[in-house]
Amino acid sequence: MNTPSTAPDRPELQKLIQQMADSGFTGVELLVHDEQGEWLGSAGVSELGGTAKPPTNGHIRIGSNTKTFIATLVLQLVAEGKIDLDTAAVDYLPEFELDPRITVRMLLQHTSGVFNFTGEILEDGTFVPGIAWSGKEWVDNRFKTYQPEELVRLALSRPPRFEPGTDWSYANTNYVLARLLIEKVSGRPYAEEMQRLILGPLGLHDTVAPTTESAIPEPHAHAYYRYEDGGEQQTVDVTSQNPSWISSGGDMISTTRDLQTFISALVSGKLLPAPLLAEMCTPHPKVGYGLGVFVQDTGCGGTVVTHNGGISGHAALMYSTPDGSKTLTAALNYVDDPDLSLAASFQEATKLLVAEVFCDGQTGLNEQA
Repeated sequence: MNTPSTAPDRPELQKLIQQMADSGFTGVELLVHDEQGEWLGSAGVSELGGTAKPPTNGHIRIGSNTKTFIATLVLQLVAEGKIDLDTAAVDYLPEFELDPRITVRMLLQHTSGVFNFTGEILEDGTFVPGIAWSGKEWVDNRFKTYQPEELVRLALSRPPRFEPGTDWSYANTNYVLARLLIEKVSGRPYAEEMQRLILGPLGLHDTVAPTTESAIPEPHAHAYYRYEDGGEQQTVDVTSQNPSWISSGGDMISTTRDLQTFISALVSGKLLPAPLLAEMCTPHPKVGYGLGVFVQDTGCGGTVVTHNGGISGHAALMYSTPDGSKTLTAALNYVDDPDLSLAASFQEATKLLVAEVFCDGQTGLNEQA
């Protein structure tokens, strides 16, 4: 296995992740598999005020990469005959009185129109709040437990964004409903189904769905959150938090290596029958979102299957060519804040990484928000 000290053959990759650290990220871990073999490296520091680099295969909260796992799990249950993609979601979850036009497929593709329980920015720029997940209020309550049903009911108490199937809008609510659907048809907690169908078969021993557990396994880099309190800036370590506020919209923990194993297995057909994998990777025309994955043009003649995610000072990147022969997975630790100050740097950095790995350094794709 390569490490940063024994992999001088990819100085361009080390330079890029060092640039990311220099641009404001506390630390970066990167794992690349391509025709040159495997490269694993890190830059920056594991925690503020320290000197140790982030662990090269440390645990990280993967945020919305969770959605790819959830979508895969739903599709595996479709393959088992327990779920039908084009059946109304309300048929499986009658307790929520969902619009009967909303199908399971619409949940996975974000075309249901349901309100996002973490808040929505409307077309006119108006922000409609959901649960508190930023600022001092979130920091003070970051160990609070939310039930997934509570998040769904909050979302359904707000007007829908659009009529089901007529548009696209990213909503964590869709994937909390997908979690509840998994649990309803299987009769088991979604973490158990995840273990049965994905984590166990692939040997993903460092990937967990913590649900309400606040700890993150060692080794790991630290996540931070900066907020204002009484006119003063405060920065706190939020590595430990109860992720039930985001639920299956982004609660999972993994490593760069487990993410690499997962995405390469997924796209190469080891988890889904070919017809369902093809449906998963058929993108919606508005933003290129399939069923739990983005399918994006690299800008140099190819496409990548991807999902990225961030949650309160931790983030993960996951990219693969459609055949799984070339992958890029990364973990970031940083100081988050209510203004998402590093968002632009995040987009630019991922664009440069994708260009380097998938386009030999040429200008790459435009990243999703």
